[in-house]
Amino acid sequence: MKNLAIVLATVLAVTSAPASAACIAEYKAKQDNPLRLDYGTVVVPDSACTIAAATPIVKEQLAQKGWTLLSILSVTSSG
Repeated sequence: MKNLAIVLATVLAVTSAPASAACIAEYKAKQDNPLRLDYGTVVVPDSACTIAAATPIVKEQLAQKGWTLLSILSVTSSG
């Protein structure tokens, strides 16, 4: 939990510029063979600050890293 707070604080510090409002999406993802599970956050554009709008963005970003999106848990505006 402490690491999550540090990550979120860092993300908020980087994305808090007024001209670049963004949204933080919390997700769960997996990899197979062997099974690995991941919980994390990713920054998405403020215009995608709903679960429905953030899902394809997060799915694509994770797929590029070899992960499969299981679910978006929440989205929070940082601006």
